[in-house]
Amino acid sequence: MRILLIEDDAETAPYIVDGLRRAGHVAEHMSDGRDGLIRAAGGDYDVIVVDRMLPGLDGLTIVKMIRSVGVKVPVLFLTARGGIDDRVEGLEAGGDDYLTKPFAFSELMARLGALTRRPPLAQIETVLQVADLEMDLIGHRVKRGGKEIDLQPREFRLLEYLMRNVGRVVTRTMLLEKVWEFHFDPKTKIVETHISRLRAKIGRGAPDLIQTIRGSGYVIRPPS
Repeated sequence: MRILLIEDDAETAPYIVDGLRRAGHVAEHMSDGRDGLIRAAGGDYDVIVVDRMLPGLDGLTIVKMIRSVGVKVPVLFLTARGGIDDRVEGLEAGGDDYLTKPFAFSELMARLGALTRRPPLAQIETVLQVADLEMDLIGHRVKRGGKEIDLQPREFRLLEYLMRNVGRVVTRTMLLEKVWEFHFDPKTKIVETHISRLRAKIGRGAPDLIQTIRGSGYVIRPPS
């Protein structure tokens, strides 16, 4: 791994850099926030480790700024500020993980390894498509043939689950658990009713994409 460490502590930084290099990784170290920002924004790294409190520019600002210019490298915050609000603030700023000091180097390595195994943000699916039916997961919009379809939140979740399993039969029990979070049978026609409404909304004269597999469940797939 190629790792950028932005840390101003005179004892912690050499300890981390030495450990990373002994483990066979390439480690670059910056102790000033502004210098760290320049490296983070322009360098080719697998992961960035950044302290919250830094001279020149704080860690939160660094992460917000690199995210604003499209840098998608995983970021681990390493800091003595371990309160819940601090962790939430770091993650909301664009961080991917948060490790508080003091820490075990083995845990740091495990967390870095986990971050680099995640798919890059650019590879994360944000649009689902079946034939001319398109679902924008970020914008929370659904279109068919270019025309927008207004769905209720539960209808959106139902359609999303079907589209994530395109070509595969999903059972009524699976839908109750994944869409309604029921772990029991409510003994109602809640699934059937929502499927019927969904069909009506995404159909509108076009070929039916949602098929009922008698005795098994439902499947969404392009018309043959």
